[in-house]
Amino acid sequence: MSEPSAAAPPDRRRTAVMTLLTVLAGAVDAVSFLTMGKVFCALATGNVLFLAFALAGEGDVPVARPATAIGAFLAGAAVGAVVLTWCAARGRPWFAVGLAGEGLLLALGGTVAVVRHGAGAAAVAGSDLVVVGAVALAMGLRAANALRVHVPGMPTLLSQTAIAQLVTDVLREPRAALRGLSAPQRLARTRWTATVVGIFAGGVLGTLLLVPLGTGPALFVVAAVVLLLAAAQVAVPDEPGGA
Repeated sequence: MSEPSAAAPPDRRRTAVMTLLTVLAGAVDAVSFLTMGKVFCALATGNVLFLAFALAGEGDVPVARPATAIGAFLAGAAVGAVVLTWCAARGRPWFAVGLAGEGLLLALGGTVAVVRHGAGAAAVAGSDLVVVGAVALAMGLRAANALRVHVPGMPTLLSQTAIAQLVTDVLREPRAALRGLSAPQRLARTRWTATVVGIFAGGVLGTLLLVPLGTGPALFVVAAVVLLLAAAQVAVPDEPGGA
């Protein structure tokens, strides 16, 4: 995906797709933190801090959980970079391939959670490193996919940079509403806002709707949405190669 000078229909579609993925990332972190024992499977920075706390002997998070999440995330990012590059070099729909891989890994995590811990609302996979690893692996693959797509301001897994960019842009032109900006400026501000709001909305969605389902069913819901998005990218690609 490239960045044209105006907000053409492909821009709007990509923004919508990345916004949905951002919401799903927030939902995944809500499910992982609240049902897997205080671990973030999408927000790698949180796991780095949890690991630091654990190694320092403070907090109630064991070393194994954040270490597993970090290792799996790194592995997913590395595998994703290699596989997506291979697909792109051969003209394959690499973006859809990345989404499909993410969805399947989330479904795998959900299956393990259901088999080992049950499907009810009380099922908590807090001690299951296989579930944590599968979901973090999926998010690492997502990171590689989002990096390769490179929709500016929409990494889908974090919002800090988008917040800083949005605040800086608004302070630079405080009186300019969206309609008073040029098309590229309007698109950029829309994407930063969508990233911040998307993470927040995903956290709310995950907490209120998915967490009560239990770890496994919640992961199945997110996996289904990702796989449907992958199928849509294959059916109606916006560029050659499916990205």
